[in-house]
Amino acid sequence: MKDIEPGMQVDIGGLIIKNPVMTASGTFGYGKEYAPYVDIRRLGAIITKGVSLEPRAGNTPPRIMETPCGMLNAIGLENPGVYAFIEEKLPFLSEFDVPVIANVFAETIDDFKKVTELLSETKKVEGLEINISCPNVKKGGIIFGSDPEMAGAVTKEVKRLTDLPVIIKLTPNVTDICLIAESVEEAGADAISLINTLTGMSVDIDRRIPHLANVTGGLSGPAIKPVALRMVWQVAKRVNIPVIGIGGICNASDALEFLIVGARAVQVGTANFINPGATMDIIDGIGEYLKRHNMADVNELIGTFDEKGTTC
Repeated sequence: MKDIEPGMQVDIGGLIIKNPVMTASGTFGYGKEYAPYVDIRRLGAIITKGVSLEPRAGNTPPRIMETPCGMLNAIGLENPGVYAFIEEKLPFLSEFDVPVIANVFAETIDDFKKVTELLSETKKVEGLEINISCPNVKKGGIIFGSDPEMAGAVTKEVKRLTDLPVIIKLTPNVTDICLIAESVEEAGADAISLINTLTGMSVDIDRRIPHLANVTGGLSGPAIKPVALRMVWQVAKRVNIPVIGIGGICNASDALEFLIVGARAVQVGTANFINPGATMDIIDGIGEYLKRHNMADVNELIGTFDEKGTTC
């Protein structure tokens, strides 16, 4: 008798995806770049590179630096703007039977609202991931995601303008990420993704200058996984909406850890640069784990962490 494949579908705020593996914004381009290496149709969802109202050139190079356990980036959210994204990027992604979730960032609530409306009108996007790790220029440069009130305000305004599932992406560079998570949940978020990159830097000791022109950048990759896992575990216990885990996920074992502590899905980021087929390996690995443990569905695994269990 042929083995029955375990069920892999998960519900992310009303968006049903075929498996819990997504791509992380900024690490998979707009899908086309990875199409020669990945069967895009197998992905749970594609989260696009961040899109803003107007085009952005990004920061001055050098803006990427490898670290012993990951990478620093200070790309500066380079993108062609929402109008070019709709005209030039979305048509390709529309060819695949996979949900497209557009990552959105802005420096004012008005710009968040405008981009939300434009993307919602296309009918080619199945969800929005709102990046609140950006500075609010009207509030003196305070990061939206560092203040519960501002995070909630963005969420409320975006939700008011769209019927699409709204995922709020949280920054880890805060005192208590759970307070931010609770604020966006109360404001109507359908799901939460975390974590974005940790702020870091690197120094050229011979020239005594920063490796990055921007001095600081976002640290991603295996180095941040323990921090990301801890934050996902904390937030998943505090909110009643789905949590998506991000941070240093390079293989199926990493992804399984996030699912066990309560993440409903995961995003694969820096690993795509090391192994373009990482997402495919992770999907296969999750399925094999479920078979090994006689689980008929991935939802049987999610949130099964026993924090009071004994250790050796």
